[in-house]
Amino acid sequence: MKKLGMLTVLFLILTCGIVCYSAEITPFTFFSALRSSALAAAQPQETPQSTPSTSSVSLSAETQTRGVWVATAYAIDYPSQPTTDADTLRSECNTLLDRIAASGANTVYFQVRPSCDALYSSSIFPWSRYLTGSCGTAPSDSFDPLAYWVEQAHARHLRLEAWVNPYRICAGANAQSDFDSLPDTSPAKQHPDWVVSCDGGYYFNPGIAEVRQLICDGVSEIVSKYAVDGIQFDDYFYPSTDFDDAATYQASGSDLPLADWRRDNVNQLVQAVNTAVHQNAMQSGCRFGISPSGIWRNKGVNAFTGSNTHGFEHYTSSYADSLTWIKNGWIDYICPQIYWQIGDTAADFETLANWWSHQVSGTDVQLVLGLAAYKIGDSQYGEVWANDGCNEIGRQLDLAASIKGIDGCALFSCKNLRDNDTLFQTIQERWK
Repeated sequence: MKKLGMLTVLFLILTCGIVCYSAEITPFTFFSALRSSALAAAQPQETPQSTPSTSSVSLSAETQTRGVWVATAYAIDYPSQPTTDADTLRSECNTLLDRIAASGANTVYFQVRPSCDALYSSSIFPWSRYLTGSCGTAPSDSFDPLAYWVEQAHARHLRLEAWVNPYRICAGANAQSDFDSLPDTSPAKQHPDWVVSCDGGYYFNPGIAEVRQLICDGVSEIVSKYAVDGIQFDDYFYPSTDFDDAATYQASGSDLPLADWRRDNVNQLVQAVNTAVHQNAMQSGCRFGISPSGIWRNKGVNAFTGSNTHGFEHYTSSYADSLTWIKNGWIDYICPQIYWQIGDTAADFETLANWWSHQVSGTDVQLVLGLAAYKIGDSQYGEVWANDGCNEIGRQLDLAASIKGIDGCALFSCKNLRDNDTLFQTIQERWK
């Protein structure tokens, strides 16, 4: 019997090693997940994904998040083209906010730092090239876009959160010329040792403590100077698994595997920013939220808690461990970008909506679902989006409203709401 017992122990150890290696997790994570699974088995089971719970109907208009993203990078939403003219910038802001308010929305996510720049008067980051056409060039008449957007949003009884991209400096086809044209006052130019070139773009190195402090200082500057209702990070963390941070990793002396070390770097930033927001905000109730890509991990990779999907997962691809943020209460809300249709074979919207609602259950973290309004009418995303996209958004809103634990939805992005009357009516019917 003793020999049989020893063989059983050895078999379990071997199994643990194989699973950890294949799933890219540590033994500690393996046994923590095993323990969590055992505890969960003793609790009432979650509602089956095919049958959303209707025990908690949608929240009231006063408490439910009804959000719209306003992107400033690449002239997606604002401004329509770069300009220094303050009157044009005011006029475009008013037009967009009027449309947003009329739709029944109550929250605006305004992109104030698309790269290592600012759409506000900053002592840390230069004025954004996406705003005026030239990085470091200010708008006329001492116009401050963020101050104006906050003022006008609040005048329309809208919340306004400042949307920040923490690590990106320059990306896209013009990344090299954009980087070369950064002013000498840019943190990227002042600290070239903080910068890593990756996949044709330039990014701050998340493994450097001073980088994390820079991002925290930038967030503190926003929440202490402007009456914003929140700070939101988007889905860009490590840009690639090929990120060249070997020297930083070696210098850290960490005992963690590289992947876990990268996730820990992001975790440290999230913790620090959470503290910075709540300690320095001038606006009562200012929140910190993150909008990651829609999949944490695919179930086929991590059999314990991953979603039943087959898509890009931010846990391994961008080293963002969103479940850890939720479980530790480091964020006030999470807004996964569930940019697939209901019934999608790789990543079904309904499956993910239910999966995420289960992850926030029992926590103080609110769940808002990000919806892909930008796909409407575009044939590259399939027949449903091309020919029935507005109704698909309507169906997703209805489904989200029926699932316990979902605190609202957000649309990407504002220009789709502005330019598509059918979408506007679809949204208005549900949000007014």
